[in-house]
Amino acid sequence: MASPTSIKLDDELKGRLQHLADSRRRSAHWLMREAIEQYVEREEQREAFRRDTLKAWEDFQATGLHATADEVEKWLDSWGADNELPAPKCHK
Repeated sequence: MASPTSIKLDDELKGRLQHLADSRRRSAHWLMREAIEQYVEREEQREAFRRDTLKAWEDFQATGLHATADEVEKWLDSWGADNELPAPKCHK
């Protein structure tokens, strides 16, 4: 269920939003809701990436296992080729 939330916009931004809404044949409300939804989704993905990065760093510190940038680049460069290489193995 949706519940109302208010937001204060300065006159310039409100005008720009209304102009955009008119040109898109959408309501300003629809544009704001869409923008907020996209922002929240993007920031949730960014937060998940940050958590994954910290977990990977903790795992590396605990085990020392890694693949070098050169190993990964060599593997990526082989993608789509007839002699595509397997993913590099992690090592110390």
